[in-house]
Amino acid sequence: MKKTFIPAALALLAAVSCNETKSPFARSVADYAVVTIEAPDLSGITDNGKEVLNLYRFAADEVDAIYWQQYFGDKQALLDGIEDPVQKTFAEINYGPWDRSTGKSFVEGYADALPGAGFYPADMTKEEFDAWDNPDKNSPYTLIRRTPDGALEAVWYHDAYKDHIDKIGNYLKAAADITIKPSVAKYLLSKADALRTDNYYESSLAWLDMDDSKMDLVIGPNEVTDDQLLGIKRSYEAYVLLKNEAHTNELMQYVSRIGEFQEDLPGDPAYKAFQPGTGSNIFSCNALYYAGKANAGVKVIALNLPFDTDVQRDRGTRTILLENIIRAKYSKIVAPCGEVLLDSYAAEHLSSDAFLWNIAFREVAHGLGVKETVNGLGSVEEALGNAAPTFEEIKANAAGVLLVCKLQNHYDIHHLFTKEDALATFFASLLRSERFGEGSALGRANIIIYNYLAEAGAFQRKASNQYSLDFQKMESALSDLTALVLKAQATGDKAFAEQFEAQYSKRSANYDADRRCLGLEGIPADIRFNFKR
Repeated sequence: MKKTFIPAALALLAAVSCNETKSPFARSVADYAVVTIEAPDLSGITDNGKEVLNLYRFAADEVDAIYWQQYFGDKQALLDGIEDPVQKTFAEINYGPWDRSTGKSFVEGYADALPGAGFYPADMTKEEFDAWDNPDKNSPYTLIRRTPDGALEAVWYHDAYKDHIDKIGNYLKAAADITIKPSVAKYLLSKADALRTDNYYESSLAWLDMDDSKMDLVIGPNEVTDDQLLGIKRSYEAYVLLKNEAHTNELMQYVSRIGEFQEDLPGDPAYKAFQPGTGSNIFSCNALYYAGKANAGVKVIALNLPFDTDVQRDRGTRTILLENIIRAKYSKIVAPCGEVLLDSYAAEHLSSDAFLWNIAFREVAHGLGVKETVNGLGSVEEALGNAAPTFEEIKANAAGVLLVCKLQNHYDIHHLFTKEDALATFFASLLRSERFGEGSALGRANIIIYNYLAEAGAFQRKASNQYSLDFQKMESALSDLTALVLKAQATGDKAFAEQFEAQYSKRSANYDADRRCLGLEGIPADIRFNFKR
């Protein structure tokens, strides 16, 4: 890809200078480029199907309301207390008064974010939690609260958010009544029951079986990344999706090789002994709507679900590429970052196809490795505690691009892109992702990968503020890092994981210099949505 990016420093500085006289939050909001999600082409969808999509969106709006309560509290009280409309927009982007890239408060009267978000009492310590004898405390689907006498109690999600859950259930049942697809009706009814009981096994199986629908609804408590205290509690989110059937069929040819991908991972075979279910699949979709955790701060561009290890073992996972969001992030952020920060040789290897494949296999990698420790310490999440989300993100990012490189060795995809394209595009994405900061597991994971590659000599930062890449060293370092993470996960080595994270997650001077360069060029850190109905 030839460098065509035109520096925009003077224009940006002029715009920021003008905006800052109105609001000190203008630059922060400008870091999230607006992407309009146009009303979809529904020419192949029946009238019933169109109404199902409407019901999906109504259900997603209820999830959004739950997530505000779950992560922060009273949304309206927060927004009503902010006079600056730009600051209010920034609070809406972050779903609270805390900048998600730093965890710092930007609204007067609020302290910085707690590592346990809204899942635990503000004054609860890990020691108090560990000493508390309650079998429900470790469920991903309970809130921990204090009783009037100061003791801890576990409150199930379906009880805490009953009014919203009931509304979601009604929307899903209404959609099930009018859909013409039996697999869709089965999934929606199963999901409604799951949300009312916080038992998601059967609904996850039904979702994986629902492979004949052009529309999809991902809904429920999925991600644990908001829980940076213990890495246990899951956040509500929703995605309304429309499948690109042609691209899905192209990607599905690789699903049958998931066992080969597991074998391709580096390291001791004992540390990658998990056998993914044979029902795994890959869908390419266009996102129509995000809600809850999905819409907060940095927007994800692909999914790999479900997280339930029993489902992953028994049936597998579904990887979903959010194709329109991938394209938007590549064109608005990744390619411009690469054109500014990579030298001419590396920048020639930027590739939108490579970016899509890197993302696809990052999500595939989430389903690989091990889910249970090999030495009786329980699940990886239980054993590694609050280090688990960061290590999972390191594994997925490093192993994903490594698998794409290995795919180049096994199969003829050179007509799409080269191994060098995959590595250069990965590094450009890494540079833009470092700006997510240390305040999230994903941000820490990207900083760790950058520092590990730097230590391995995989790149050099020149006096021109541009990077030259050593592709051979980069591939080797990613292999070593993947093996190291797989070992830590398999052995449940929490002490090592915490020490490694502390050592490698420190921002470097290069990090700050890169951030200044990208800021001067007016390149956003991420995106936010304008949804068209």
